[in-house]
Amino acid sequence: MNRPIRVLIAKVGLDGHDRGAKVIASFLRDAGMEVIYTGLRQTPEMVVAAAMQEDVDVIGISILSGAHNTVFPKIVTLMKEKGLSDVLLTGGGVIPEKDMGKLQQLGVGKLFSPGTDTSLIIGYITNWVKENRNF
Repeated sequence: MNRPIRVLIAKVGLDGHDRGAKVIASFLRDAGMEVIYTGLRQTPEMVVAAAMQEDVDVIGISILSGAHNTVFPKIVTLMKEKGLSDVLLTGGGVIPEKDMGKLQQLGVGKLFSPGTDTSLIIGYITNWVKENRNF
């Protein structure tokens, strides 16, 4: 790859707990990725607009509020509308396994639970970008 992987990390909605998102951003940076953290209380529209503006390879959503079945489908729809078919949408937080499967059927990538080994997340992102992005 000719440049670092670019990852946008976002907290969508009223979920005000961002410690996990900041930890994720930190270890992705330590792995050599370029990370853009949008901060709290973003809308799906704001996330997709920022992803386009920053020309990211990956959008990572951190969600603890229970709104994952609303947030992820909305972002998938917006990404399709904006032609971001080659950008990975992934994330993590408190998301039940049964919901993870449903979201992945809609086009969301792998989702991670709290406590996931960071090397698994780094490996997943790195491999996905190598296989799906051309730079």
